[in-house]
Amino acid sequence: MKLSYPSKVYLNGEWLKPEEAKISVFDRGFLFGDGIYEVIPFYSGKLFLLKEHLQRLRYSLREVELQCDISDFESIILKAIELTELNAADGAIYIQVSRGMAPRTHYFPENYDATVLVYAYKTNLRGFQNQFKDVLVSNDLRWHRCDIKSVSLMANILANTEAKKSDFSENIMIRDGYFTEGSHSSLFFVKDESVYTHPNGKFILPGITRNLLIKLCKENNIAIVEKALPVSELDEVTEVFITGTTTQITAIKNLHFPDRIINFGNDIGKVTRRLQLLFCEEVKKRTGVDIS
Repeated sequence: MKLSYPSKVYLNGEWLKPEEAKISVFDRGFLFGDGIYEVIPFYSGKLFLLKEHLQRLRYSLREVELQCDISDFESIILKAIELTELNAADGAIYIQVSRGMAPRTHYFPENYDATVLVYAYKTNLRGFQNQFKDVLVSNDLRWHRCDIKSVSLMANILANTEAKKSDFSENIMIRDGYFTEGSHSSLFFVKDESVYTHPNGKFILPGITRNLLIKLCKENNIAIVEKALPVSELDEVTEVFITGTTTQITAIKNLHFPDRIINFGNDIGKVTRRLQLLFCEEVKKRTGVDIS
């Protein structure tokens, strides 16, 4: 996948070229990873689940006591899409809020001005229904506040880098014998025709796509169980899939453990297929864009 920089970024009230955008070396986001981020998808320039993403951003800011007025973020987001000429493209918005510049201390400074970064970038959001992926499985080494969408992501980066070294795109994690989530995705299993996913709490991120999928299950008579799946019950699982803002709903073909590989067939399962279809219908209903 080719990566590139956006043509314009919003930084603290200004629209700048990336090479012109500068922050202080004493910014706490740079020194400590003391900040929050959010990623919001758009299809053909139409934002999807904007309200839900901004609600999660507010939650994360509140949990880390980071003061920032985000009342004008929607207009900034729309401007980002316009300035980067992505009105007819698929892509995502990246938002990052740090605690700003302050002398280096391990406690929160009393006075600060938050550093706000926003930009839009193009990414492929079509064809996820045709992906059937292999993923790595390893121990969950993250902290105990995974519900906060913090920019402090070293454990996630280590996990995903380990996966990439084996040419996999994701690393599924286990904590105390139970599956939690991926390094950058939510995790679902199908067992006895029911869909299982780890309950919201401090060990997983409250995924926006995940929450939508739970809602779609309930609305369409698909049994959904918010319960952590033990590794010991994996032999009862018939389908696995992951979800995320840009992952959307991606089927998993093989789980690669250090000592074995667990296969889930040669074709994407019927429950996963149905949920992918329902997701596409939801995107069309909310944005008017057909991604099926």
